Amino acid sequence: MTKLPKPISLQLYTLREAAKSDHLAVLKRIAQIGFKGVEPAGLYGMTPKEFRAVVEDLGMTVSSAHGICPRSMSAEAAIDTANDFGLDILCTGFGREEFSTVEKIKETAEIVTKGIELLEPAGINLMLHNHDHEYTMVNGRIAYDWFAELCPKALFEIDTYWASNFGANDPAKEVAKLKARTPFLHIKDGPLTKGAPMTAAGAGKMDIPAVINAADEKVLRWLVVELDECATDMFTAVEESYRYLVENNLASGNR
Repeated sequence: MTKLPKPISLQLYTLREAAKSDHLAVLKRIAQIGFKGVEPAGLYGMTPKEFRAVVEDLGMTVSSAHGICPRSMSAEAAIDTANDFGLDILCTGFGREEFSTVEKIKETAEIVTKGIELLEPAGINLMLHNHDHEYTMVNGRIAYDWFAELCPKALFEIDTYWASNFGANDPAKEVAKLKARTPFLHIKDGPLTKGAPMTAAGAGKMDIPAVINAADEKVLRWLVVELDECATDMFTAVEESYRYLVENNLASGNR
């Protein structure tokens, strides 16, 4: 049975430079390309409600949003933000230090577990977005494997490029490990060389079809394109990424 392609979103960090001068023009162009959603990276002076209204007026959806892990003081604000965006999952992440040792990972798992407990009464869950450090070896095991075991309620937005850890890991296998807890995938491509700029999806060394097929179709909600940096024009890379994913029936768009 053929899997139905998931909707395609764009992490707006990708176009942060263009957005500094005219963020509304950037959103309009993303909609014109055909993206079904966006993942904000700053709201440019708007409230979450105002940002959502602009995005929806353009025929898109706020697919997901990143923020700090809720603590007792920030839980109410996190819940309000999720509700204003129309989300039932919020995303957070941690730095290299928090995944540097098993003891640090245990502490991070405890923080995330408390954050999840604060959000649960509002019907909101918490997922983590990774960089490469979560996919390095810690005490003979990939750091994220320790974390997933220690924090069983956490969900994941796996950044598949970073999960490869520059070719040290098979990202499809890493997605498969956590597929029951992974509603979002960050899709990016590149040479898998540390420090080298990324490429449009489909133009690098990532086996993107294998990565997407490793996810659980019943759990996966969105594919989110992101380029941290690129050697070519960023808008061109965004459009090429969209075409590659949609034309190859790996994602669904509005065009």
